[in-house]
Amino acid sequence: MRMRFGIFLAPFHASSHNPTLALERDLDLMKHLDHLGYDEAWIGEHHSCGHEIIAEPLIFIATAAERTRHIKLGSGVLSMPYHHPLWVADRIILLDHLTRGRAMLGVGPGALPTDAAMIGVDPADQRQLLEDSMDILMHLLRSEDPLTAKVGTHTLVEAKTHLRPFSEDIHVAVAAIASPSGPRIAGKHGLGLLSIGATMSIGADVLALHWDVMEERAAAFGSRVDRGDWRLVGPMHIAETREQAMKEVEFGIDDWFDYLQKVAAAPQFCPLGDTLRERINWVNETGVGVIGTPEDAVAQIEKLQKQSGGAGTYLMMAHEWANWENTKKHYELFSRYVMPNFQGSTVGTIASENRARALKPELNQKQADALAAWTEKHAKETAKK
Repeated sequence: MRMRFGIFLAPFHASSHNPTLALERDLDLMKHLDHLGYDEAWIGEHHSCGHEIIAEPLIFIATAAERTRHIKLGSGVLSMPYHHPLWVADRIILLDHLTRGRAMLGVGPGALPTDAAMIGVDPADQRQLLEDSMDILMHLLRSEDPLTAKVGTHTLVEAKTHLRPFSEDIHVAVAAIASPSGPRIAGKHGLGLLSIGATMSIGADVLALHWDVMEERAAAFGSRVDRGDWRLVGPMHIAETREQAMKEVEFGIDDWFDYLQKVAAAPQFCPLGDTLRERINWVNETGVGVIGTPEDAVAQIEKLQKQSGGAGTYLMMAHEWANWENTKKHYELFSRYVMPNFQGSTVGTIASENRARALKPELNQKQADALAAWTEKHAKETAKK
């Protein structure tokens, strides 16, 4: 199976940075990834805390789609309890047409309690609201029959979309961190899974459980799940040497840690460490991610593939640990040296080189003999004149 690669863009920007420029960098990153041959990018939805500043991923995707050619773009993720499912269906169908099938829909319960609090949604209700909303959403995307239903404060009366999707089946994926709520929904409807906490210790511990739940629910509801639609998410920053990578992340890794430790109320994703050195060590020594070389990145992905039993995509959690130039170089190094190990893209070229290497002594001599023979022939013909 050709493994796919991409990013999961929350995004994480320091609250003191110019937000207009930060968003423009995010769009530039989409173009950069498209140029480098990445398969996909997932964009988050958040409304508070000052760091994750994209409020509507589908608007961002529409803008990014106009600046890219090949990369697929998904909401990573749209918080379903905050939205009327009919409007979500209409919007992703519209985006499916506008992008000619490059748009994907990632959904979740909502990660920041500060978002939910502003619209009166109790965190205790979010996962049930997500499950109920997804029953409605998948009916709207897959059926022509009108639907009457109620979820939370949202009502549907003989509702259906008036535009059918451009794609035969719009790709939908559900977020999962620690609880089984995401795999339950994905298994029931035969959807993809986004294991966002894949490399956190708690996330790594439950990877196998996630897939077990997926298969059990799929069997119970007569749906089909595919490991090729499973995505594992984790942080990385690579450079030519480990020392260089560690030096580069001094630029912004503290902002990322401070945000997740002191601002975002997300106990399921809280990194550890107080000093710069402790934080860098936590990423590397716990197996959460990689601050190192392309070889370290390859080893990390191989470890996750073994631990999970096999997933179709690895998504790097986008961040600004390094400055913009070093961040772009990180993605280039990953594309150049890491991706081919899992995509088979260099199998033919390496085999061709090895064959030529083995044949060179024999063919080199034959070529030299042929050149010498023709040189001699030309000399003799010239001499006769």
